[in-house]
Amino acid sequence: MTDFVKLLTRKNSLRKQCQSLSCAEIEKAIADLNEIMAEKQQEEEALQVVERERLAKIEAIKKSMQDAGIELDDLLGMIDAPVKKKVEPKYQVTDDAGEVHKWSGRGRTPAVFQAYFAKGFSKEDCLIK
Repeated sequence: MTDFVKLLTRKNSLRKQCQSLSCAEIEKAIADLNEIMAEKQQEEEALQVVERERLAKIEAIKKSMQDAGIELDDLLGMIDAPVKKKVEPKYQVTDDAGEVHKWSGRGRTPAVFQAYFAKGFSKEDCLIK
């Protein structure tokens, strides 16, 4: 919360700041705030209208699908989702227990590799050939 918002939302803080203002200046500030509030209410009402229209369209589509005997799974099955390309491991180390750990080199460095590097080894030392 910004200092300005804290000031506006706390009656005693607001009162303290308004002590040096005249009644006319306070009335002007109130009028400006009321105007801003009316604009904000209009914006919120417009967003509610858009959301109601969107929901009505969704309901119409659902009804059309129901009338046609189409299920959502039927549509989802037709969508060609992009296949994520599996990144092959680029590095490999064997820990003290003899377990082999592989890493693509992307993302956070696994703890096993961090320990390996802490021993003085480099990434080049564990490249998969």
